Amino acid sequence: MVGGLQTQLWVTAGLAALLLALFALGAMRRLWRTLVDHREAYGYVAPAIVGMLVLVFFPFTYGVVLAFTDRTLFNQSVPITELWVGLDNFVRILGDVNVLRWTPDGWSVNYESFYWTLFITVCWTVSNVVVGVTIGLALALALNTEGLRGRAIYRVLLILPWAIPNYITALTWKGMFHQQFGVINQAIVMFGGEPIAWFDDVFSSFMTGLITNGWLSFPFMMVVSLGALQSIPSDMYEAAELDGASKWQQFWQITLPLLKPALIPAIILSVVWTFNMFNVIYLVSQGEPAGANEILITKAYKIAFERYQYAYAAAYSFVIFLILLAYGVFQNRVSKATEQVR
Repeated sequence: MVGGLQTQLWVTAGLAALLLALFALGAMRRLWRTLVDHREAYGYVAPAIVGMLVLVFFPFTYGVVLAFTDRTLFNQSVPITELWVGLDNFVRILGDVNVLRWTPDGWSVNYESFYWTLFITVCWTVSNVVVGVTIGLALALALNTEGLRGRAIYRVLLILPWAIPNYITALTWKGMFHQQFGVINQAIVMFGGEPIAWFDDVFSSFMTGLITNGWLSFPFMMVVSLGALQSIPSDMYEAAELDGASKWQQFWQITLPLLKPALIPAIILSVVWTFNMFNVIYLVSQGEPAGANEILITKAYKIAFERYQYAYAAAYSFVIFLILLAYGVFQNRVSKATEQVR
């Protein structure tokens, strides 16, 4: 009976392999026919494809494989097949639910927990996107005012924060937040206040990053919003005024709906960029105090290059990728931003 079962299993496996081979053969034939029929087009994009394979897909694939191992600085010479640990790294990351701990001094937050870092990252992303979109849209509406004098000068000045490399801006703002020599504390002292130790408190340290990144992010939203505003026909506003619509009603019923195809994709990009905004956190606050303001990407960096736990950092990065992938798919389906406005 066992022999008959084994025979059936081998026959089933053979049939499955045969079907797979036939499918692969048909797929390869279609692929070859497509390559031959459109060889000129594929020739033009071949350098880009090779570049993507070498610079993006290969490192990404290697990182995914590395996430299932126990690779560290101290076992570099060991073959990766001998370091396979399966889902252990992901279990360690997602299984650490001990965010609050009881100590002799009372309750304390475990800043090393993945969920605390995720919470800070979400707060960081949401607050920065809200600030960037609000300021950018308000400035775009102001610049779109009919008959505004000096509009070209204002545009150049307001786009400068975006044009300057963000690490230079981040270091400049860090100096401005210095407790003793920073210009912000100097201004506070001039008005009779006390200098603030910006990086000694969780909230004030968070605000240093928010202010810096808000300064960096509003020009992008301003440019996107201004371009979309200038594409809206003025006849629609004239017709709305004839119907007795107020400025506020025109904004909600005309401006915002017509801004949606440009604004929603820009917001999705802004969320992804802010979620992975390494420079501002690392250069301005460095996650202080005690790592309380780390975001996921800076935590992954420190795990890899300060603790030298390469596999654990790869798993951390893969979790970040899955979060952003899920967000992008969800946002596109909910907002339907890529669909044509009717």
